[in-house]
Amino acid sequence: MKGSSYRERDYAFGQIMLTLRTRLGLTQIELADMLGVTRRAVIDWEGGLSYPSVDHLKHFVVLAIERQVWSVGREAEEARALWQAARQKVLLDDRWLDGLLSHTLTPPASQPAEEIGVTAHVLASPSRSGPRVDWSDAPDVASFYGRERELDLLSAWMLQERCRVVSVLGQGGIGKSALAAKVMHQGAEHFEVVIWRSLRDVPTCEALLDNCLQVLAPQALSDTSASLERRQDLLLECLRNRRVLLVYDNLESFLEEGQDSGRIRAGYEGFFRVLRRVAETEHQSCLLLTSREKPSDLVPLEGNRSAVRALHLARLEAKACYQLLVEKGVAGDTSEQTRLIDVYAGNPLALKIVARTIVELFAGQIAPFLKQGEVVFGGVRALLDEQYARLSALEQSVLLWLAILREPVNLKALLAVLDVPLPRGEVLEAIESLRRRSLIEPGKLQGSFTLQSVVMEYVTARLIAEVTDEIKQGRYSRLVEHGLELAPCQKDVWQCQQRLLVIPILAGLRRSYPRRSALEEHLLALLDELRAWEDSAQGYGQANLLALLRELRGHLRGLDLSHLSIRGASLQGVEMQDATLAEAVPHLDSGSWSL
Repeated sequence: MKGSSYRERDYAFGQIMLTLRTRLGLTQIELADMLGVTRRAVIDWEGGLSYPSVDHLKHFVVLAIERQVWSVGREAEEARALWQAARQKVLLDDRWLDGLLSHTLTPPASQPAEEIGVTAHVLASPSRSGPRVDWSDAPDVASFYGRERELDLLSAWMLQERCRVVSVLGQGGIGKSALAAKVMHQGAEHFEVVIWRSLRDVPTCEALLDNCLQVLAPQALSDTSASLERRQDLLLECLRNRRVLLVYDNLESFLEEGQDSGRIRAGYEGFFRVLRRVAETEHQSCLLLTSREKPSDLVPLEGNRSAVRALHLARLEAKACYQLLVEKGVAGDTSEQTRLIDVYAGNPLALKIVARTIVELFAGQIAPFLKQGEVVFGGVRALLDEQYARLSALEQSVLLWLAILREPVNLKALLAVLDVPLPRGEVLEAIESLRRRSLIEPGKLQGSFTLQSVVMEYVTARLIAEVTDEIKQGRYSRLVEHGLELAPCQKDVWQCQQRLLVIPILAGLRRSYPRRSALEEHLLALLDELRAWEDSAQGYGQANLLALLRELRGHLRGLDLSHLSIRGASLQGVEMQDATLAEAVPHLDSGSWSL
């Protein structure tokens, strides 16, 4: 299809097209079929990315007049306005338009002409064939596995219990959007209007509100003088007067990154005022949300018998994961499939990403993929990057410590290794937030927790990269806050820390310092800088530098270790690598010690 195009979005034209389509009571696919174009073309028109061709625009005008979507007596005027907004290279054929209008049917007797005009109280009504829907942004759910219990629960909340706000929560890739789309399609017939809106591109509050009102009350929206508060009131009025299912996908886009979970992003307070009103005000509609985090404003309103509910999505059940892998062409016996599923913690998106790699690089065989050992790559890394970026500094620190400790620990053990003592409640809140995001999982012992396999690999790689970069640049943040080797650890855990942390960091440094003597001089210079710091500020810095020097030199003999305050250094390396050094310090333990 040929059509005019332009560099900048024409939002005014896009809004006109969306408004007229919703008045026609057509989906994007239905309109595309009628005009003989692709759905993509309709999406681009409504998104302000392109204009229809002359023939397609004339066909659209015919539909608009035949279905009487324009005000009585103003059809010609509004048709010309549409034509002008579409920036056609040829003028509208007035003779053709006049002939078309002369055959237009008068409004039905049951609908007085004045009701067709623009008023503040005219709301979009459902089409005769079913609910009015606008779900063009919703994901395709042609292949959907498992989640029967979750589907049943969400349907009960939305349809039987008439909940006003329902949230689907979980980590990235766990299937929130797919589940929401599935339950939306299944329950659409029970609503008069169904709208899906993605928040991923972070629209403004005003744009999002107007976008929904274009579907729910397009005539009322033409009153440009209406204030934001009035439009918020109009949305609530629509939700009371019509049975509406409104879906907001990716709500975490409106929440702060790197802050405590659920905090509102600056500039979006107005949206959350609307959200709270929808949750608290009596109406017959349902707002379905998907988010990686729960908005803090909704927490006090939730309850088992409340009109506000939340469903936390756990890993996809094994049977559904097996079906997903088979569909993607991945082959392997049951034990190999189970191991692959466990590595990626039953995350459907991660499994889809890795399945593509297995098919393309390993002929669809799981065993050779698992044998090569690399599980965090490409799309999986990008998925975890998004998760990690949204965490607070304390939450990131907890993940890094769990990657260092390598085994399930309880809250007491975690508090013991933190460089800066923090209130128990504050750390507990961070752990709970990470649990809600499905980034940590319970250990075998009651009260213990650890990282999922793929998260462990990812966080370990991040720690190595950050510490390596810091040492190259002469910075000390991670180097001081986190110990690479810890005295409380068992010998096998210490060996694991040495192999998976110390040696890889040293290898990364050797690439920048090919000469061993140059790297040794750089590490010693950093050690001298830390020597001048207050003991309370040195943290794990000197112990980490000594661990790297020991690994680089094979021993610590001959080094000036005077006036060092070393916290948490592992005795495994000291005792095995330098007995003389150990003898010089008779009371080594997991706390600080001086040489």
